[in-house]
Amino acid sequence: MYAIVEIAGQQFKVSKDQKVLVHRLAVEEGANVSFDKVLLVDNNGTITLGAPAVEGASVGAKVLKHLKGNKVIVFKKKRRKGYQKKNGHRQALTQIVIEGINI
Repeated sequence: MYAIVEIAGQQFKVSKDQKVLVHRLAVEEGANVSFDKVLLVDNNGTITLGAPAVEGASVGAKVLKHLKGNKVIVFKKKRRKGYQKKNGHRQALTQIVIEGINI
């Protein structure tokens, strides 16, 4: 059984006991959270497709920890102009574990 769910503006294919890294959620570590925007549910071969979301379906998850992603280097340069710009970014992430898919 799996579901396609929208979490923090991104779509994820999730199943029970799967760990997922999502954009930072505004909840404490150890808290339970529920996502209601379930786009598709596959229950042992029976596919339920939402328009846009499946009615009454939700995905329950537990927040494990907040962390930062890998550093991404942004480097800009214009040749023969003496212009160089170096910048870095680390995305704030939340690690969650999927506890169940409710239909």
